[in-house]
Amino acid sequence: MDKKYFDRYQFFEEDGSFRIIPGIEMPIKYSDRYAQYKKGKDRLDKWSDQYYGSPTFGWVIMQANPLAGSLEFEIPDNFLMRIPYPLIPSLQDYKKAVETYKQYYGE
Repeated sequence: MDKKYFDRYQFFEEDGSFRIIPGIEMPIKYSDRYAQYKKGKDRLDKWSDQYYGSPTFGWVIMQANPLAGSLEFEIPDNFLMRIPYPLIPSLQDYKKAVETYKQYYGE
């Protein structure tokens, strides 16, 4: 798995179009990090770059925090965010969760 880019949409492409991407639960790991989100100061692309070495994985952080909302601008001020860590095992967890979702709900 490439740390620079991970196509999360590949799992939901069908005949050149995309299906709605469901909320996939990211499992909690003992190695996860936590940070308090300061609205107007913090950005998920910066956190992604800080924790993962690439600014493209803010979606992983959002995926792990469903109570924060579905979009970055919805995150409440001072919300304690879980940052799945390290990246590669977290992406593998995501892929496995997608496969489990598809087993339960079909392609």
